[in-house]
Amino acid sequence: MKNVVYVIMFLLFFSSVLFSQTIWLDEIDLSAIESGWGSPHANKSIEDNPLTIAGKTFERGIGTHAVSTLLLKLDGKGKSFSAFVGVDGETKSEKASIEFFVLGDKNVLWQSGVLKINDEAKKIELDITGIKQLGLLVTGSTDGIDYDHADWCDAEIELIENVPLSNLVTKRGIEPYILTPKPSDNPKINSAKVFGVRPGNPFLYTIAATGKRPMSFGADNLPDGLTIDKTTGQITGKVEQRGDYTVTLTAENEFGHAERELLISVGDKIALTPPMGWNSWNCWACAVDDAKVRASADAMVSSGLVNHGWTYVNIDDCWEIKPDAPEPELQGEARDKDGLINTNKKFPDMKALSDYVHSKGLKLGIYSGPGPLTCAGFTASYKYEEQDAKQYAAWGIDYLKYDWCSYNEIAKDRSLPELKKPYSVMRGALDKVPRDIVYSLCQYGMGNVWEWGAEVGGNCWRTTGDITDTWASMSRIGFNQAGHEAYAKPGNWNDPDMLVVGLVGWGPQLHPSRLTPDEQYTHISLWSLLASPLLIGCDLSRMDDFTLNLLTNDEVIEINQDPLGKQASRIYEQDGKQIWVKELEDGSKAVGLFYVDTRERKSPPDYFDWEKKDKTTITLNAADIGITGKFSVRDVWRQKDIGVFENSFQTEAPYHGVALLRVAGVKEKMD
Repeated sequence: MKNVVYVIMFLLFFSSVLFSQTIWLDEIDLSAIESGWGSPHANKSIEDNPLTIAGKTFERGIGTHAVSTLLLKLDGKGKSFSAFVGVDGETKSEKASIEFFVLGDKNVLWQSGVLKINDEAKKIELDITGIKQLGLLVTGSTDGIDYDHADWCDAEIELIENVPLSNLVTKRGIEPYILTPKPSDNPKINSAKVFGVRPGNPFLYTIAATGKRPMSFGADNLPDGLTIDKTTGQITGKVEQRGDYTVTLTAENEFGHAERELLISVGDKIALTPPMGWNSWNCWACAVDDAKVRASADAMVSSGLVNHGWTYVNIDDCWEIKPDAPEPELQGEARDKDGLINTNKKFPDMKALSDYVHSKGLKLGIYSGPGPLTCAGFTASYKYEEQDAKQYAAWGIDYLKYDWCSYNEIAKDRSLPELKKPYSVMRGALDKVPRDIVYSLCQYGMGNVWEWGAEVGGNCWRTTGDITDTWASMSRIGFNQAGHEAYAKPGNWNDPDMLVVGLVGWGPQLHPSRLTPDEQYTHISLWSLLASPLLIGCDLSRMDDFTLNLLTNDEVIEINQDPLGKQASRIYEQDGKQIWVKELEDGSKAVGLFYVDTRERKSPPDYFDWEKKDKTTITLNAADIGITGKFSVRDVWRQKDIGVFENSFQTEAPYHGVALLRVAGVKEKMD
């Protein structure tokens, strides 16, 4: 009998060894992690450095950034969880302030308390027997998420049986689905209805039109000084006389004729509709070069984006000389004997690049900052603002993104006079050159920049930190724009950062956006309602059909480019549902019905979607948007009339998705 007991005990021990499993957290699919900034890395920090907490380096783990969530499906097969957690030393900022939580089936199993930059790593050792869902959460304490670099080091999960890694994480993949109908062969003009230019400055406007090529273009009643190329639709020249000029644009092919009125306003304002184009940062970051910019310009034309109003091709950081750079292509004299800024060897001839982009009917943008160095450590504009503005004009630059970064070393404090000063200085320099350069302030919303961005001459201003391609980042940024609408108007726009659809990556290695298709529809819909600058951040030369479809719905773009220049307001927020409304020039309303499902963030469990619903019903009450009686509803993404309704309208929105509508009152017919 004793021998039988020994055998049973041996078998139980052997089976537990044979079938149990230890999983390192860094082995899972990192796309399952939601991170408030950047991309999570296996065995590296959020900025791809060794994992280091209070001077101690760890070989294994995950580097992420608050607010960060990871939900693992254990189905009761867990045994233990262990890790060391803390603030990664790369941040080097006293502002870093984070808190770690481990949750099991909606209950807090462990919390770290608030951790700061020099705090030693805290050890976690937990029994997770019977837990079905394990949640790992990093929050930004109570002071926001700036510099909140968070590490889960030597993180292990012990299971009682072998489980495929793919079964531990919830795949967020939804098959892309295309809503926008293809443009017809008939000509249709999609250009913005208003365009601003300053007297005597170079004028470039390309008529955006869909339809089968070849196509011929016309522009009746052009002001003196402007001419049109009938083959390309490019209008060029200079207008000396101030005033408003109403021009009739035409486009014609074998299938028909199209017309649209364009108001050319010659005066003190430019960017009368939000700028639309591409920026290199979210795609290439410092891997950008002349060839990639030219390829992007080529792709903007060959893909047809130019036919929908996409115009700017903007170079972000890393085109300048980098002091003390080890790479030969980045070395050289930062400025010539006259103080004019030089390019690095990756951009051998900026004027030639500008001419190339302009030849395609597009415009070229550039990047600098008010400090000594840019964010990536390249030469910036401090004390050389007038020389830089002069050089930009000589090159033919049309857009300047001006990024705060190293001005931290110059500013005395964060008072309003100090925040405004460097942007006023560059505005003064730009005003002295004979060229219209859209002026984009990038300082992350400090000092409520939306309240004074126009005062210092900005055409647009970042209201937020950098966006990444996660729901946590995009939704937090986009849905926090409520209240800023009072400061948006033609020529002055709130900017919640660039678009994160398509292939992105912030460097040479790119990946498909981690936003689901529903989340990407939300992204484009919300940015259009917000009258935000629309700057694509992906590799334009490798767009799939879904991404191109997202970016070429003319009815969605028309909401963004509406001449009235109103930004949407949020009129409803409850139970994970939001309704945003934007007034349009013709008296109709653009309405976004969003299933955001961002529950009240009062307790750690609420950061997780424990029981996600696929869709929800949202009701729009006509009285809430100033409509009485009957009203028509049009599905903007599908470009399809839904019908006429009275008092209210109900529809379904997918999880993290949107129903984007155009709503207009219907006049009753008189007997």
